[in-house]
Amino acid sequence: MATIEKITGKTGTSYRITVSGGMDTMGKRIRHRSTYKPAPGMTERQIQKAVQRAAADFERSIEQGYALDNRQTFSEYAAYVLNLKERTGTKIKTLDRYRELMIRINQAIGHIKLQDLRPQHLNAFYKNLAAPGIRIGSGSATAKIDLAAWLKEHKTSRAAIAATSGVAAATVSAAVRGQSVREDKAAAIAKAMGKKITDIFSVEKNSDPLADSTVLAYHRLISTILSQAEKEMLVPYNAAAKATPPKAEKKQPNYFQPDTVSAILDALEQEPIKWQLITHLLIVTGCRRGEIAGLKWDKVDFDNNRVKIDSEIVNTRSIGVYESTTKTSDVRYLNLPKETMDLIRQHKREQLRLQLANGDRWQHTGYVFTRDNGEHMHPDSITSWQRTFSKRCGLPHMNPHAFRHTVASVLLGNGTDIVTVSKQLGHANTSTTENFYAHIIEENKAKATECIADVLLRKKA
Repeated sequence: MATIEKITGKTGTSYRITVSGGMDTMGKRIRHRSTYKPAPGMTERQIQKAVQRAAADFERSIEQGYALDNRQTFSEYAAYVLNLKERTGTKIKTLDRYRELMIRINQAIGHIKLQDLRPQHLNAFYKNLAAPGIRIGSGSATAKIDLAAWLKEHKTSRAAIAATSGVAAATVSAAVRGQSVREDKAAAIAKAMGKKITDIFSVEKNSDPLADSTVLAYHRLISTILSQAEKEMLVPYNAAAKATPPKAEKKQPNYFQPDTVSAILDALEQEPIKWQLITHLLIVTGCRRGEIAGLKWDKVDFDNNRVKIDSEIVNTRSIGVYESTTKTSDVRYLNLPKETMDLIRQHKREQLRLQLANGDRWQHTGYVFTRDNGEHMHPDSITSWQRTFSKRCGLPHMNPHAFRHTVASVLLGNGTDIVTVSKQLGHANTSTTENFYAHIIEENKAKATECIADVLLRKKA
């Protein structure tokens, strides 16, 4: 039976509800407590009814096993969940993203007790995220000093700044040339120089509201945390499941038509063999850029014309650039056409010449694609090179993921089964492939229907 105690203090009147939970192993009585505070303007009769209802709900929750007297705030419990995920093998890049999102989440709802969090709190947070001017560090920055002169004066190099800042060498070079770069990249470059961003760069802020997909990322993390609390019976329900986040418009994946790919291949013939091969591998494998950057020579099977994809180069805020397992920790073997194998052999000969030219400076890392001294590439370098290459050659905007979508569309459009496509792309399961390329699959279904009709229903002339 719950007991109710009226408490009057400086902040007004509240009611302490206590429910006995039996005895612990030491023979000490277990008591669960909750506090009810009436809303302003309630009559005494309304208050008494509300208190009795709150006491009954609290007692029923305790009987069902919910620890609703938990005193943890949302931020305290979220830290526990993220540590739990780290211990159970969640990838560092994912954890870094979670911790980045938690900054805003804690500012908005971190102080609220886990047991008091309601869908209304989350809806107010999502509304605030969608307001103009909410973005942080997402503007563009342009150097307001002569960076090349600064580097010369301080006897340092672009490569050294890139290594210290964790920013791709291509991005550092763009900043040195006076091109605009992302605000967060500029901040990292300035820090590597021992300066504040405002000392080195002019920053133009982006006042656009956050995209619906970004708001959904916050929602999904909150839901993940509350799902764990529900599983541990710390809350009776997941408040995020009852909230109303925005519905992000599903973007169709961008991919290249065959004639565009032909134009890209023609333009590539004038480029260094390293970049020819990187782009060629993206075109024929559909690999992620980090998987291409992480490919090693011992994973190239020259006898069977295939490569083993089991690692990637990733860039994280907390560690920087390093080698990890693939995004889904899968291992897959991808067959390559003769044209690609010929390029690989040509690139290997070129890399050997580069190694001999460097002498002791060469780092024997074993990577297929390296910097000039043999160290592994920064994955951003692939994106940066393709962007400048496509602009220089008058081609449609290129990025590594567009080739991934192109491979998927070609395979699906030519009747390849979904399981094979999923394994080619390294998706965790076929549902990922089905959801992402649903429009192509639907188009193929329509073609299949017409094929059935042509063969079975329509009379031949």
